[in-house]
Amino acid sequence: MLLISVIAHEYAHGYAALKQGDNTALAAGRLTWNPIKHIDPWMTLLLPAILWKLSNGAVVLGGAKPVPVDPRNYRNYRRGDIIVSLAGVATNLLIALVCTAVIALLGLAGRSVALEPSAGVLQAMMVTGVRINMLLLAFNLLPIPPLDGSQVLKHFLPRTWAVHYQRVGFYGIAILVMILYFAPGLLSSWLHPANVVSTALLNVVRPSVLPSAGQWMQ
Repeated sequence: MLLISVIAHEYAHGYAALKQGDNTALAAGRLTWNPIKHIDPWMTLLLPAILWKLSNGAVVLGGAKPVPVDPRNYRNYRRGDIIVSLAGVATNLLIALVCTAVIALLGLAGRSVALEPSAGVLQAMMVTGVRINMLLLAFNLLPIPPLDGSQVLKHFLPRTWAVHYQRVGFYGIAILVMILYFAPGLLSSWLHPANVVSTALLNVVRPSVLPSAGQWMQ
């Protein structure tokens, strides 16, 4: 679910850019569901491994290779940049909602056609999908360059402030790592609304969750 969600997030950025007039992602071969195309040696492999080792698994941060876009090609720079920046998190929200609906459908299928063991496993995957995608949505909206939230916020700042703000992106990953290490409560507070929403979504379909799903969600 994590792999699918991250790839969908990046694909959405590239597809939205294409619709706004920029074919950079398409030309780079990034409008694909092939996970290999979205792997970044540093962000996807080395950084998570190093942080995992240094923190004994307590702090892990990583991501897919950012999809290349050129905002200069957008038909409307400001509107296009905001749409492209929000496309990833909008996709994560859509996946969370679809996963919620699938949980309910699997509950009906499992009880009506005796597919409970298999349907239970799939339900557990969908529960994970809801939680992961809501967390990805909230995390990417952090107003720390180069995350998506900063790409939107910059358009509402005075031009001079926006230029300096974007320069923070050179240290964005270091800032995120420092927050994870020294101020985890701050990040938890930011992610809390996402956890509340995912819990609310899952509570709606909780009566549909099959008994066999429980063992996979422990």
